[in-house]
Amino acid sequence: MALTDEAIDKIKAMIVAGELAPGSRLPKEEILAGQLGLSRNSLREAVRALTAMRILITRQGDGTYVSSLEPHLLLESLSFAADVSQGQTALQLLQVRRLLEPQATGMAAALLQPEDIRELRDILDRCRSATTVDEFVAHDIAFHLRIVETIGNPVLSMLLRVLSTRTQRVRIVRGSRTRRALDNAHQDHEEILSALQARDAHLAVSAATVHIAAVEQWLAASLNDGPLPAIDG
Repeated sequence: MALTDEAIDKIKAMIVAGELAPGSRLPKEEILAGQLGLSRNSLREAVRALTAMRILITRQGDGTYVSSLEPHLLLESLSFAADVSQGQTALQLLQVRRLLEPQATGMAAALLQPEDIRELRDILDRCRSATTVDEFVAHDIAFHLRIVETIGNPVLSMLLRVLSTRTQRVRIVRGSRTRRALDNAHQDHEEILSALQARDAHLAVSAATVHIAAVEQWLAASLNDGPLPAIDG
């Protein structure tokens, strides 16, 4: 095991054991290195890596602290994996999304208030008038995220963000190469909203499932046609 990996594992072990609680400050570098039997260089590399993972946070001029360790915070570091996902990996992420998001949409049917429905209606109106793929995707993300946020579970919200990031969605939509795909997406959104307005959880689950399955089909068809386009093209 590399020295940096060993240092990471040792700091994680201290956190798991409760020796370093969420929000607590790490001992001074020389003290912690001595406690763990590490060189200061190895410790610094481990701290950098754990900071990137959002396990530790560094406060300029104040030291390094254990983060809140809330799951939704730690999941943020996984977004890059979705951003760069290609081919079968991207399909697998969408399959997991299809398992989770429809159920979340069904749960939201009983929780959405009239003002929430109005906000969703406004998002869909902006989505339909979008003139670029980037605009469409921004409103698409806002629509689905607004529904899930109604449940009040930040772990679920972040997990669904990770499973389908903006970068991934832009790549899929551009790869669909067809206006019909966007028209179908708009219709799917309308059916989801109608189910939510009716507070019909079963219908909301079905509409969301159909929508996400269609996105999977776009991606599968795009892969058959060749590599998906870059997002900055």
